[in-house]
Amino acid sequence: MPHDTPVAFVTGASRGIGRCGALALARAGYDVVLTARTVREGEGRGGPTSSTAEPTQFTIPGSLETTAREIEALGRRALPIRMDLMDRQSVTDACETGLAAWGRVDLLFNNAIHQGPGAMDRFLDLPIEAAHNLLIGNYLHQLVLIQHLLPHLLEHPRSHVVNMTSGSARLNPPGPAGAGGWGVAYAASKAAFGRVAGVLHAEYRDRGLRAFNVDPGFVLTESQKARGSSGHLQANFTAAGPDIPGDIVGWLATADEADAHAGETVFAQRIWKQLHAADPAVGPANG
Repeated sequence: MPHDTPVAFVTGASRGIGRCGALALARAGYDVVLTARTVREGEGRGGPTSSTAEPTQFTIPGSLETTAREIEALGRRALPIRMDLMDRQSVTDACETGLAAWGRVDLLFNNAIHQGPGAMDRFLDLPIEAAHNLLIGNYLHQLVLIQHLLPHLLEHPRSHVVNMTSGSARLNPPGPAGAGGWGVAYAASKAAFGRVAGVLHAEYRDRGLRAFNVDPGFVLTESQKARGSSGHLQANFTAAGPDIPGDIVGWLATADEADAHAGETVFAQRIWKQLHAADPAVGPANG
């Protein structure tokens, strides 16, 4: 049934930036539809991001049920829905389930990504099928999600689409994949996704839609810690926690001054530092 409280639809909400963004939105007054593959704690699994690595799996902490409990503890409603970003039917079904339950969506936070084999492959190691999968999971199925929810977002005089992008889409890597840098397939898929917010802004700003890219900077997530694959990046980039870009998502959803960034890329660590400039505990942040 429709409800007066604004609703945020968050992808990849079981852990990391998605979880932190969902919590920030709950604190900002949103009820939250939570989507991810991992429903229950202990079910989260990860695998290699290189096609040349052994196909071993490892456990990753975090789940939709855990995030939902945290949101409900803040006094907001949470609706966990299993969604597999690589399955188009799963994406559209999750939209329909959320809309059927709560009757509205005011904000879409596109955070989930595909991190399968190929993401950290070098050129001659990259199977074209892996590059194809990264485009599906990091660009094409986000388009499906936006197209499905956009008419409902536009029902409100003020709505938001927040897209989590990546510095790999705009920066040349300081080294090869696995030696300080990243693979072309992941960077290219995120570069394609990075064009979406600006087009949404051009087409729908006059209807009250605020579309943003958020570049989180280098963030150590549960997946990266469990995979143990980010050590080579730390030689060139200072890591932040996922709560920093998560907090910026909440700020974009609520602060009037954030509207000046609509249609642009917001550098989360830089903005977060500016917002907390008076706090002596805040140190340097990437930008």
